[in-house]
Amino acid sequence: MEGILSNLAVGFAHVFQPVNFLVLAIGILLGLLVAVLPGLTLVMGVVLALPFTYSMEVIPAIILLTAMYISGTYAGAWTSILFHVPGEPIDVPLLWDGYQMARKGRAAQALGWTLLSAFAGGMVAAVVMVLLAQPVAKIALTFSTPEYFAILFFGLSSVVSLGGSSLTNALISLFAGLLIATVGVDDTYGTHRFTFNVPILSDGIDYLVVMVGAYGLGEVFLRLEQGFKSVPLEAVSEIRTRLPRLREVLATKMTFLRGSATGIIVGLVPGAGATVSSFLSYGIEGQYGRRRQELGTGIPEGIIAPQTAATASVGGAIIPLVTMGIPGSGATAIILGAFLLHGLQPGPQVFQTSSHIIYAMFASVFVGIVVMCAIGYFATKYMVKVLEFPEVIISAYVVMMCILGAFAARNNITDVWLVAIFGVLGYL
Repeated sequence: MEGILSNLAVGFAHVFQPVNFLVLAIGILLGLLVAVLPGLTLVMGVVLALPFTYSMEVIPAIILLTAMYISGTYAGAWTSILFHVPGEPIDVPLLWDGYQMARKGRAAQALGWTLLSAFAGGMVAAVVMVLLAQPVAKIALTFSTPEYFAILFFGLSSVVSLGGSSLTNALISLFAGLLIATVGVDDTYGTHRFTFNVPILSDGIDYLVVMVGAYGLGEVFLRLEQGFKSVPLEAVSEIRTRLPRLREVLATKMTFLRGSATGIIVGLVPGAGATVSSFLSYGIEGQYGRRRQELGTGIPEGIIAPQTAATASVGGAIIPLVTMGIPGSGATAIILGAFLLHGLQPGPQVFQTSSHIIYAMFASVFVGIVVMCAIGYFATKYMVKVLEFPEVIISAYVVMMCILGAFAARNNITDVWLVAIFGVLGYL
């Protein structure tokens, strides 16, 4: 335990260095903006930020992406509660009680419950993350070839969960990803595979190019098909956050605990993430909650359950990422890419070779939650004003960032064409 605390103290020392803390604050703000803006998703925002980490040291790079991941699970609640517009699929359950509470003239209370839920779920999960990570890594160190094969097989099979109701789509995505990974020069025999005499393909298809194309450009194509929409803003200047009283919090303590536990457990499952946590936690509250018959009428439990689970899933998803190199969500898959781009392979060995980086990431979760909640309390009414930006302009900006990010990867125009190709594939 002393070793964990001393390592965490080193992590906090890294986070509170002026440059790293500034990067964290920027990451929190970017994550909040991405979650609020129509046409952008959490994973898409992290993907767009990934190219900017190329020129960074590894610690600020990981801090930036982790901060965006944390705040991206929270800010979409603002638009769900105030305007009945979910910023992410994560926030859909908040429509059922959060918006109903706002319609009754209690928007400030709804925002307060959301803020407290995000804080509680995030902090509980962060503590569990710190306590479990090193023991899990020690167990993973005892793994031999059969165990690694089982983990690899589990990681690949978990892709099926990302396909939703379509097993065919999930399997197509899985095998397409494996096929893309074979492009380039074979490490063992030095033979060229699927390079088609294109020199840049000898180095393989960059992970960043695939992510930016599929998640970034593909989402823009989808928005183009659906038609760009704008959100009407009314009485934004009157928006404020009112935290609940202590006795109200104590009356809902079991909902907080259930939501936190659900988020952590679901976060541990590769491919599940915050959206599954949010919906599942709301469903569990509907089965076991003290006021389950009143769900959907605008009660605090209907806000606490999904928001606590969504934020708690961050800590849960980070555990398999750093201990076994298996991302627990779409966002942690991008963070895994950032580790690899900086020459680090997450897994049990990283706690022996680069523990300061991992614990800086852990510390950034704690600090990021505090910064996120502080901004959420004081600046909600200013942050939601970004909804006034036309979605078509936002999408044009996203396309520009996709092109710049692709070119910055290897300074080659071929990557830009590859991004366009994967953008079309992501849309299809």
